[in-house]
Amino acid sequence: MANPYRELFSAPGAIGLVITSAIARLPQAMIGIGIITMLVQQTGLYWLAGAVAGTYTLATALIGPQVSKLVDRRGQRRVLPPLAAFSTSMLLALIIAVYMSAPVTLLFILAALAGTMPSMPAMIRARWIQLFRGKPQLHTAFSLDTVITELAFVIGPPLAIGLSISFFAQAGPLAAVLLLIVGVTAFLMQRQTEPKVVVGTARSTGSALLIPGVPTIVLALLAMGVIGGSVDVAVVAFANAQGWPASASFILATYALGSLIAGLTFGALRASRPIDQQFFIGSLVTAVTAVLPILSPNVYVLSGMLFLAGMSFAPTMVIIMNLGTMIVPPSRITEGFTWMSTGVSIGVALGGVLAGLVIDACGAQAGFGVAIVAGLAMVLIVFTGLRTLRASSATGHEITFQ
Repeated sequence: MANPYRELFSAPGAIGLVITSAIARLPQAMIGIGIITMLVQQTGLYWLAGAVAGTYTLATALIGPQVSKLVDRRGQRRVLPPLAAFSTSMLLALIIAVYMSAPVTLLFILAALAGTMPSMPAMIRARWIQLFRGKPQLHTAFSLDTVITELAFVIGPPLAIGLSISFFAQAGPLAAVLLLIVGVTAFLMQRQTEPKVVVGTARSTGSALLIPGVPTIVLALLAMGVIGGSVDVAVVAFANAQGWPASASFILATYALGSLIAGLTFGALRASRPIDQQFFIGSLVTAVTAVLPILSPNVYVLSGMLFLAGMSFAPTMVIIMNLGTMIVPPSRITEGFTWMSTGVSIGVALGGVLAGLVIDACGAQAGFGVAIVAGLAMVLIVFTGLRTLRASSATGHEITFQ
């Protein structure tokens, strides 16, 4: 039996894309928590740290799709360098402003301007689509891409926090900026995998969010983000309530490990069901496993429950990305995938807030209830949109290259 990962890496440029995408993704997992740690270390104000980091995240979510629309029209090589340079300059300015105890208003302005950074996950996935559109290797590529994302979020936050605590407050975000510069530069040097500018027969100036089926995907991803964001906060609260705050790190690591293992395994499989059915089954499994954490009596059981819950995440994400390539025209693929990333980002932020409110009112374990509600919402969203998804995924898009 052929090894799908061996077939993947045999494609010209695939190895370079994997390496550079791993470097470019790591800062994504470091910047938000790095800003929080830097400001807490420097000012001691948690509200300010959360608000500035939230401003950066919100700006990225709102500006990202517009930047990606420009990338679809002009190409990665023409858009990514100037915007990446501007974004990293604003991040450096934010670091300097914090060091110099600049006015709070300036911190918010710089954080918002730094949010102009193009969506690297969307850029990377566009390259995988360029390599393997219509081929079975695309499924494996998306699985590997999801695993790399999981690894980034396992390594990135502890690295950013550790640098800021061990050396100086600005060390974490500064390292993220340096990695971002190196990662984006190396990524742009991979000319073999760069997507060509594509013109579809039905090209539109409107938002890719209005493409039939895309709203269902984005809302489902928002619900998945709420699950992840609420679990993060609930785990920290649960570990504190159990008298073992440090256990939160390894509990969350098992969550990511379950997703990582499932993602690698799923990438080697070939599903025979229609993609819309796969999506619905994935949402059902995600909803069912979201119930498990609230049943945990201690941190050890919670680790096992989250390992099982995590196993639904990567496969469902891979199914969603495969579905996205069928629904979004090639001429708008970067923007479409950026909207999907935006859904997850907003969901994570919303999940953290909701879980915090529930925990304050009802206790640590009740925070996992937010994930249960989000799982049910995801099933309802996907079920309601199944007919549109089925019709949209069956529609082909004519491709010409410039």
